Amino acid sequence: MTVGLLSLLAVLVLAFLRVPLAFALLSVSLGGIGVVMGWDVARSLVPMTISEAVFSYELAVVPMFILMGNILARTGISDDLFRAANAFLGPVRGGLALSTMVTCAGFSAVCGSSLATAATMSKVAYPSMKRYGYSDALASATIAAGGTLGILIPPSIILMIYGILTQTNIGHLFVAGVVPGLLGLLMYLLVIYAVARISPQDAPRGERTTMAEKLHALRGVWPFTLLFVLIIGGLYGKLFTATEAAGMGAGLALILSMVQGRMSWQDFRHIFIETATTSVMLYSVLFGALLFAKLISFSGLGEGILELFNQAGLGPWGTIVAILVVFLLLGCVMDSLAIILICVPLFVPILLAHGFDLVWSGIIVVVVTEIALITPPIGMNVFVLKATLPHVRLGAIFRGLTPFIAIDLVRLALLVIFPSISLALVAFMK
Repeated sequence: MTVGLLSLLAVLVLAFLRVPLAFALLSVSLGGIGVVMGWDVARSLVPMTISEAVFSYELAVVPMFILMGNILARTGISDDLFRAANAFLGPVRGGLALSTMVTCAGFSAVCGSSLATAATMSKVAYPSMKRYGYSDALASATIAAGGTLGILIPPSIILMIYGILTQTNIGHLFVAGVVPGLLGLLMYLLVIYAVARISPQDAPRGERTTMAEKLHALRGVWPFTLLFVLIIGGLYGKLFTATEAAGMGAGLALILSMVQGRMSWQDFRHIFIETATTSVMLYSVLFGALLFAKLISFSGLGEGILELFNQAGLGPWGTIVAILVVFLLLGCVMDSLAIILICVPLFVPILLAHGFDLVWSGIIVVVVTEIALITPPIGMNVFVLKATLPHVRLGAIFRGLTPFIAIDLVRLALLVIFPSISLALVAFMK
C-alpha cells in the first residue's frame, strides 16, 4: 500500500506542476509496478495494456465523436444554433444570455467538450452581448457556465473516458446524462432570469423578431436535431451501440457538411489533423490511466483506502459525500480530466463495495467535475475564456459565476438524494 500511496502523491504533484498527464501517469505507474511486481512484469504490462486498449472495440468511440464535434464546430453549427435561440429569446430581458446558454447546451450535445464549447461561444455570443450593453460579469460567466454542459449532455468525452476506465456501458451513461444535463440547463436559465430581474442594467433586452424570422432561423438547426435524435434515439431504442452511434454520427455530419457546401478541402484537412491530434492525446492519457489502475490494484492501495473508510464508520452515504468533497477540493487546483483519470480508478472499488450503481456514480462524478471547471483558483473554462477574451478581468468572471456555482451545488445535492433523476431513462432501456 505504501508504494501505491507514494505513487498517487507523485502523480498529483506532477499534475499540479503541469507535467503532461500522459507522461506523469505512465512514468509513475511503470516505476510503481516495477517496485511492487518486479521490472520484468512492468516491462511486459506496458505493451500488453496498450495493445488491449488499441484493439478495444469500445475505445473506437473516442475519435469518432471527436471527429463529429470538429466537423460541426468547423461548419458553423454554433452560429445557426445561436441565431435560432436568439430569434425566440432575444426580446426577453436577459434574452441574449438565455440564448447563449441554450446554444451552449445544443453545441455541447454534438461537441462533447466543455473547453471547446466555451472557446467557441466566446467568439459567437460574447460580441453580441457586449453590443447590447451586457456586463462583463454576466456575459463571460454565462459562457463559462454554459460550457460545463459539454461534459454531461451526450455525447460526452468525459463520460466516454469514465465508461472505459470502469467498464461501464457507455450507451447507458449517455442516456443517463440527458435528464441531469437538461436540469442543469433549466437551473442555469433560472439564474440568468433572476440576475436580469435583480440587475436589469446588466441584462438589457434585444431586438424583437417576426414569426417569419423565427421560422427562418429554425431552418439552420435541423442538422443538429437530426444528429441528436439519431444518437440518443438509437441508443435508447437499442438500435446500435455507442461505438456504432459514434461512427454513424461522424459519417452523417460529414455528409451533411458536404451537401450544404460548408466544407472546403482545407477545412477537411484541418478537421482530420485536429481529430488525430486530440485522439492521440486522449489515447496517451488513457493508456497511462489504465496502467495506473493496475498499479492501484497490485499495490493494495484500493483495499487500504476501502478499509480506512470502513474504519471511519462513514457508511455508504457518508462515503459518497467524502468522495465528492475530495473531487471538489481537487477541482480547485487541477484540470477535470486529470481528476477523472487519477481518482476514478481509486474510488470505484469503494463505490462497488457499498453497492452504488456505476452509471449513477458516473453522472455524479461528471457533475462534480463540471463544478470544478468554474471554481477558483483554477477553473479551466474560466482560463480558456480569459485566453479568448483577454480584456475581461478574472475577478469579473468569477464574480459572475458565483450564482451558477451555487445552483450547481443544489443540482448535485438533488442528483445524490434522488438517483432516479439519472437512472429513470436507463431503467426503461433494460
